[in-house]
Formats: sequence, C-alpha cells, structure tokens
Amino acid sequence: MKPSLRKIALERMHILINSAISNAKMNPDLSQRQASIARRISTRHKIRMPYELKIVFCKKCKSFIAPGINSRIRLGRVSIKSIRITCNLCGHTYRKIIPQ
Repeated sequence: MKPSLRKIALERMHILINSAISNAKMNPDLSQRQASIARRISTRHKIRMPYELKIVFCKKCKSFIAPGINSRIRLGRVSIKSIRITCNLCGHTYRKIIPQ
C-alpha cells in the first residue's frame, strides 16, 4: 500500500472518531455509524488502528463507547492504580493500568 493512501486513511479515521465523539450526546445513531465506518476503513486498508482510536471501542461487543456518555469510567482504589471502563451496552468492564 502506498504511504500516501495510508496517511489519508489514518486522517479519515481520526476525523470520523472525533466527530463521533462530538455527536455522541445529540445523535447516538450517527456516532455509531461514523465509528463503524472508521473501523471498516482500518480493516479494508489493513491499517492497525492507533491506540487513542482503539480505546473508544468496547473490547467485547465492538461497539463505539463515548467516554462518560454510554460508558462509565471509574478510578481503581487498590494498590495498583487503574481506570475501569464499563460499557453500558453490554456491561463488560475492563481495566487500563496507570503507570506510576
């Protein structure tokens, strides 16, 4: 794949995810559609989705979760500092460990 096509695909994925986050509260169906198009771009062009885009998808049901809108974010209170993200659509909870 040409580097220019890869760059364009990455830019489009960033644009779609950013607009999906901004539309999540007013129009959740549109934001789900934009996020699924971004995911489809990454699979069609065989591009690994960057970490900052990957974290807005649920690991279990693969749906778009906007932080604080259709997901719950909590800080872990154990010895290992972590962030717990719960998807309100399927109920799956996963943790992201915060480096100290």
